[in-house]
Amino acid sequence: MRKLFFVTCAIIGFAPLAMAADDPATAEIKARAIERRAVEAVNWGIPVVNFDRMLQAFKAHGGDFNQIVYWGGLFDWRNQALTPNPDTIYLKPFWDTKSVGPVVVEIPPASDDGSITGTLMDVWQAALEDVGPAGVDKGKGGKYLILPPDYKDKWPEGYIVLPSSTYEGFGLLRSVIKGSGPEAVKRAVDYGLRIKLYPLAEAGKEPKTKFVDVLGKLFDSTIHYDMSFFQSLDRVVQYEPWLPRDKAMIDMLKTIGIEKGKPFSPDGGRRKLLEDAVADAHAWLDLRYETTFEPYFKDARWFLPASAELMKAAKTFYETAESYPVDARGVTDYWAFSTVICVYAMRDSL
Repeated sequence: MRKLFFVTCAIIGFAPLAMAADDPATAEIKARAIERRAVEAVNWGIPVVNFDRMLQAFKAHGGDFNQIVYWGGLFDWRNQALTPNPDTIYLKPFWDTKSVGPVVVEIPPASDDGSITGTLMDVWQAALEDVGPAGVDKGKGGKYLILPPDYKDKWPEGYIVLPSSTYEGFGLLRSVIKGSGPEAVKRAVDYGLRIKLYPLAEAGKEPKTKFVDVLGKLFDSTIHYDMSFFQSLDRVVQYEPWLPRDKAMIDMLKTIGIEKGKPFSPDGGRRKLLEDAVADAHAWLDLRYETTFEPYFKDARWFLPASAELMKAAKTFYETAESYPVDARGVTDYWAFSTVICVYAMRDSL
């Protein structure tokens, strides 16, 4: 009898909600929820969308995973990226361990010919390790072995092992120019081309690394605050595992139409809500960029590029207890190429 009572109450309690499903007030509540959650998705998802934009720019020039994009000289405005330095040679290896297993990134030893400075990162742009003289190999060069999530097999000796919580990732590497003039630039380019990227399964088989030179070509890796933002976010969500720290976003993304295993195809009404939301998120990021940071000097606009909380969290793959600074990460990735670059630059300057 008691069970029947509870079932009856449940049916009676939910009936008015079902009757009001098409009510204008209900539609308005649903629309506001979509917009609200879409803004939070933008704030949270900037790092992976930034990654995907770089990858798509690379693919537009014939590149793909487990290959390296580079600039064969000093670039100009055609390198559309956040905070690039025009006085160095950039190389970006992109890898995907899902189908090929562990991937090796070989960094050559520093010498009179040149040196590599940079960071290997997961898809969230959290540092797996620094490389080169300022990194773990201390300028001696080394073979960095990037493992897929939850990798259980043994690996051979002689590698610098980097477990990753994501399948995809990339490196931001600089080949330092020693001297000046065209010959110095060429030496730096040639030295950078000594980097190798290949699956561990091909070790010992003299695998060839594919390099794609985009010097003089439009390489637009900037985030576009339109529907393409959610399309990039959906691609990564579909491909990568959910990390425990991010599971609170599963239902938020479902609300806006992004759900693992299902196509992202918003209808006209939802599409308009998402377009309005990403515009609002862009304005919110811009406002925080202008107002959040504390001036480093009195009566000046210079500021430290990352908060102490973000510095601490980024160095732990955002697994710091009782802290997950997505707001600080979002605004930093909004104006800078990568959170980790700002965090480590700030760390080294202190």
